[in-house]
Amino acid sequence: MTSLPDPWHPLRALTAARIALGRSGSSLPTSAHLDFQLAHARARDAVHHPADLDVVAAALDAVSLDHVRLTSRCIDAAAYLKRPVLGRRLDDASRAAVPGVRREGEWDLSIVVADGLSGFAVERHAAALATALARRLGSEGWRIAPIAVVRHGRVAVGDEIGELFGASLVVVLLGERPGLSAPDSLGAYLTWAPRVGRTDAERNCVSNIRPEGLPIPAAADKLCWLLREARRRRGSGVALKDEAPAGPIVGPGHPMPGGTGPEQQPVADQARHC
Repeated sequence: MTSLPDPWHPLRALTAARIALGRSGSSLPTSAHLDFQLAHARARDAVHHPADLDVVAAALDAVSLDHVRLTSRCIDAAAYLKRPVLGRRLDDASRAAVPGVRREGEWDLSIVVADGLSGFAVERHAAALATALARRLGSEGWRIAPIAVVRHGRVAVGDEIGELFGASLVVVLLGERPGLSAPDSLGAYLTWAPRVGRTDAERNCVSNIRPEGLPIPAAADKLCWLLREARRRRGSGVALKDEAPAGPIVGPGHPMPGGTGPEQQPVADQARHC
């Protein structure tokens, strides 16, 4: 008896999702089971790996981007994981360190880099994306505040930093909660008129930023479009939809802005908790 080809098998080339794994009796094949255990271990390592923020700062120095090192109210990594609220505010020393708290409107954009839930993502992708944003928007005349590099920071810490700088917009770049196929995914969260107390419904998110997902050039294009529109419309979150013209898909896992490639996660109307 001739066995028919598995119709699911060709789909494995289009996604990192665990499909068409086969079976051994009533269980997964050993290789698939071991791959799952390895992916799970990598995700756990990403959460517990302390991001080397010196690497990020050195990369920013290399391209002559001003930055300031800050810390949230978390005293250590354990507090960061167990008490998320502490990661949403700066400690007293950091509040005092924000250089010359500017009057409202002096800066168009504050860029914040925080470790989030994947230190690997921050080390590998954050400086490059921050540089791309600063260069593209700076060439258009945007006034970019010194980049804030925050230890143990969560998304909402950008609200306080943007408010202290008096920036019209803030974008927070941080490691996303790892998945079983993406332990180094970077997320970018933007908020119009940042201030303490903003809600997730007032943010937009571009996620899965990494070479195997949304590459940095495409992510920078997407974020620049959203930032320009947020400034034009004077709002973000549910008030700002991703209406950028759709671009071509240049290959599996590498869509252009507006595309819907297999590895691209869409811009969220409301930011996910991170």
